[in-house]
Amino acid sequence: MYISLIAVSGVLCSFIGIYAYFRRKEMPGASTFMIYIAVQAIYIFAYAFQLSSDTLVEIKRWTILEYIGIAFAPVLGLKLILRYIGKSVSRVLSAALFVIPVITMALVSTNDLHHLFYKSMKFREDTSLPFVEVVIGEWYIVHGIFTFSCLLAGVILLSRQWTKTKKIYRKQLATLICGQFIPMISAFVYLMGLTPGGTDPVPFMMSITSAMYIWAILTTRMLTVVPIAKESIFESMREGVIVLDSADRLIDFNGAVSRMLPRLNNGWIGKKLDDSWQQLTGSPFPDVRRPNSMQEVQITAENGAVAFYQIRSSQVRSRNGELAGSLLMLIEVTEQKLLQDQLKEMAYYDGLTKIYNRTQFIHRSKEILQQARHRSEPVSFILFDIDFFKHVNDTYGHETGDQVIIHVVNVCQQIIAPEMLFARYGGEEFVLALPSASLREAGELAERIRTKLERSPLSTKYGTIKVTSSFGAAQYSEQSDTLEALLRDSDAALYEAKRAGRNCVRLAKEIPVRLV
Repeated sequence: MYISLIAVSGVLCSFIGIYAYFRRKEMPGASTFMIYIAVQAIYIFAYAFQLSSDTLVEIKRWTILEYIGIAFAPVLGLKLILRYIGKSVSRVLSAALFVIPVITMALVSTNDLHHLFYKSMKFREDTSLPFVEVVIGEWYIVHGIFTFSCLLAGVILLSRQWTKTKKIYRKQLATLICGQFIPMISAFVYLMGLTPGGTDPVPFMMSITSAMYIWAILTTRMLTVVPIAKESIFESMREGVIVLDSADRLIDFNGAVSRMLPRLNNGWIGKKLDDSWQQLTGSPFPDVRRPNSMQEVQITAENGAVAFYQIRSSQVRSRNGELAGSLLMLIEVTEQKLLQDQLKEMAYYDGLTKIYNRTQFIHRSKEILQQARHRSEPVSFILFDIDFFKHVNDTYGHETGDQVIIHVVNVCQQIIAPEMLFARYGGEEFVLALPSASLREAGELAERIRTKLERSPLSTKYGTIKVTSSFGAAQYSEQSDTLEALLRDSDAALYEAKRAGRNCVRLAKEIPVRLV
């Protein structure tokens, strides 16, 4: 019966090896695992044949074959565990681990020549079974210490990962710990002479560990996922990752998200993301429910620091195609956003005054003209510049000249409406586009600006400087139906204001408006 149980253990090992071979493309470290299972199966079957042997010569022959498994299985198991927890070892150290097993294999094979492993081997007289009584040699002790160390190291390494492993993967971890711990204890009991009749319990115990492996394979997909290694990758990612179930409840997140959202902790797990996001950031969760969608969000920290993130969503489906949940990836784009804003600032706005530059004004004004044609509404333009600006630069310097330009912009912004388009046209010259405004209304606005500037002198380190401007305005008409023509008419009216002594407003010749 004992031989039959051992044979069952070997069959179970073989089954695991065959399964691993067919799933090798899905398994990290498949080759190491298959070799590990193979040497265990060799050990188990060789021991079964040893128990059925009648002569000491046959027993010695099967013992040599047993040690293919006994010598190499502990090292292969340790390597498998190191891969499972995501720890890499150098090739030199990996090769060094096999030095003692190789020596053991050589000494067992040639034991009759030196007796360093077994000093003697003979049949036991107190049992009818072919059990052999051995007197161990020096290298047997060395090999035993090494084997026990490998098994103990595996148990310690796996046990240290217990608190770091999510509950869903702890069944795998417990299976691997038992796979190391049970043979280690069994071997220890055998060496202490505590087993009935001096039988080796390790092969029998391997039937238990093999059954546990099969259970773990079928219930937790132990061979197709390496949760601790994946956990290390998950936590080391720079991008934040949030895992949701099919009901949009938060079930997991990595450390990067914790840094992005400092208030996020395990207490939020199980809550709906919509409610959680509102409480965590103070803003509604962006609409990224559609597969492979992406949106940019702004998050303000408690210290007032503003950060920008791209949120990308992807669905997670089970093997049968059902929706299992979704992954949200948060990628910080603060630097890119700030750079983009700077480039936009340079492309759209004047560097000194922060109002639109000439290029952007022309682009937007053409859109205003097109809308005016479509709606049959008037539109007017005002062109003005600062009187005697060259004299200011020559007398007080360009720094003071810049102060004058900024002063004019600030005064204008106190009067103009938000829907009006205001830009620096060049140097000390400015331009306004007034949607839905007639020429008379444009003239009235220009007069208010002129009066405000005249009554708002600029204080500088050189004293008070009186700032005035000359204005010219024109309205869209059939004769001036392009932006170029309107600006040309406004410039002509501005020239008339200068001829009239400056600090005044002149309107282009009014022509009956008929929009098409």
